[in-house]
Amino acid sequence: MSSFSSPHYMYLFEMKNGKKKLAYGQSPEDALNILSMRLTETEMAQVNREQYVKIKQRDLQQYVPELG
Repeated sequence: MSSFSSPHYMYLFEMKNGKKKLAYGQSPEDALNILSMRLTETEMAQVNREQYVKIKQRDLQQYVPELG
């Protein structure tokens, strides 16, 4: 089964340093799992797993200054 058959969303997760991390997935948990493949354990420790916002791709540009 292709991953394109189910929708994926973009999530902005709060970080302990005040910035945000962008991740994508079918759910917030899936997005965190995908994010953990890209980041080190130290970087993942900075991500607040409970504080996130689901965003639309077309709105991504307004969040670019907050990314870290």
